[in-house]
Amino acid sequence: MTPGPTVEELIATVTADAESDDPRDQLAAASRAVAELEAVADAVLEHFVSQCRNRGRSWSEISGSLGVSKQAAHKRFSALPLLNRFTPRARTVLRAAAEAALALGHPYIGTEHVLLGLFEPAQGLAAQVLDETGITRAGVEEQILNVTPRGSSTNADPPFTPRAAAAIERAVTEALTLGHNYVGTEHILLGLFADPEGLAAKVLAELGAQRDDYANRLIKKLTGYTKPGP
Repeated sequence: MTPGPTVEELIATVTADAESDDPRDQLAAASRAVAELEAVADAVLEHFVSQCRNRGRSWSEISGSLGVSKQAAHKRFSALPLLNRFTPRARTVLRAAAEAALALGHPYIGTEHVLLGLFEPAQGLAAQVLDETGITRAGVEEQILNVTPRGSSTNADPPFTPRAAAAIERAVTEALTLGHNYVGTEHILLGLFADPEGLAAKVLAELGAQRDDYANRLIKKLTGYTKPGP
């Protein structure tokens, strides 16, 4: 395993990144660096815990690998992905997905509703790319209703389907793969592509969207960003 940076290397990096040689500026830079390292470390653990869960591993097995109690592991990771890693726009997507399911009278939140939710924060990168490629919310909804007609559910708090939950978890993996310590709308969109059997992926394919093309478009938009957008 490749060793991580040494303390000396981290101190040198912080010193170089600090605004000045004032100890307070250096301390502030150190605080930012440590927070980023902790976020990346948490994302790595979340990724592999999610893999274990997706492959049917129990919380007892996971806790044994982590060296903590079953209760501690479950408390920390059972709600993966952690919403405090999601940007405000990404959280809006999840709320909008629930609203979309309710509006269609569906008693659950599927990948298709998450896809509809991506249109809600119009300033989000996902919505921008969907718009650029001519994919509209109305067009997506039409495709969904061709497969699953409107229902009559009035459940104001519909649950995520296992497939939708897995897609949201994959958004964390997509963020980690891109070296990001936050989850934005762009990562959620890429996460939907990962399951070709999910209705969202099928709708995107039907409308001509391709994962690699969208990934390239999103990466281009992210070029030059030094901080995660909301």
